Amino acid sequence: MLDKLNEIKKAALESLSFINDQAALEVWRVANVGRSSPLMQVFAEFGKLSKEQRPVIGAAANRVKVALESALEVKAQAVKNAALAKSLEEEKLDVTLPGRIVNIGRLHPSTQQLRHVLFILAEMGFQVYTSREVETDEYNFQLLNFPPHHPARDMQDSFYIEADPSTGSGRSEDNSILMRTHTSPGQIHAMREASATNPQNPPPIRIALPGMCFRYEQITARSEIQFNQVEGLAVGEGITFADLKGTLTDFVRRMFGAGARLRFRASYFPFTEPSAEVDVECFVCGGVGCQVCKNSGWLEILGCGMVHPTVLQNGGYDPRRYTGFAFGMGPERQLMLKNKINDIRYFWGNDVRFLEQF
Repeated sequence: MLDKLNEIKKAALESLSFINDQAALEVWRVANVGRSSPLMQVFAEFGKLSKEQRPVIGAAANRVKVALESALEVKAQAVKNAALAKSLEEEKLDVTLPGRIVNIGRLHPSTQQLRHVLFILAEMGFQVYTSREVETDEYNFQLLNFPPHHPARDMQDSFYIEADPSTGSGRSEDNSILMRTHTSPGQIHAMREASATNPQNPPPIRIALPGMCFRYEQITARSEIQFNQVEGLAVGEGITFADLKGTLTDFVRRMFGAGARLRFRASYFPFTEPSAEVDVECFVCGGVGCQVCKNSGWLEILGCGMVHPTVLQNGGYDPRRYTGFAFGMGPERQLMLKNKINDIRYFWGNDVRFLEQF
């Protein structure tokens, strides 16, 4: 048995010396140290040996196995080094060839516009305030002067998540949960946080409230079930409509250029009184009239107004002492106007051909 082990070792090492590639090395490993190799058959015959022979033969077989495995490891490294040297010698790299262009990720166009809007408002002294996307009916409607069953609720179809279990209704219940239909609930949160610091003399606030809004609407070229919105709110003593007009005039000129013209039109929002909508001169035709502006020469960009006394009171501010203004705008709407985009669905369609243009 000892002579057989020596012959196995000698034959294996001799054949290993002629191997110079990885494939042949794998064949050698299977033939000499694999499960069916002659060496492994020696281990399988231990049961036929006497008690005195087993320790001697076992030790000798283990020495042969260690020697073959060590030789295999050394040879594997040598084959690997030889293959690398051959590759470096034969394969050429032309460093003058142009490299492959790496596609660099970028911000979504809606995010770019949202940050641009907030940058302008920050320069004008507005602090960014974020609020939650899931709201109660009370904050989303009632505290903003949308009482239960008020017809103005039909202006904003809503995604209700949870209704009052006693009635099964998701409309106009104090404890109903819904996805916010506008960023305006943040006005109440912000005013209540500020007034809580000093209930008798609440501090003035000037904030911008960005975020995603959700409305249960038919998806068309002009409407989506989700969209970004930026709300502006300023509350303090002596604030007038003139302050609102001056703020928005400055914003429009910073956003669309110093020569941009704008106009205010009377409108209606339950949480502001008086209310208005702001139009800017059409960027496409310069006010002459075209298909984009429906031949009016003007494009609507936002709604605004003086904060309703009821909303001020719900926020913890005495409307006899404090006044304020608010406005709301959509970044996607502004992008559509500036870049002549005729379908709002492009923003959430994830079409790379569209996104790469920004």
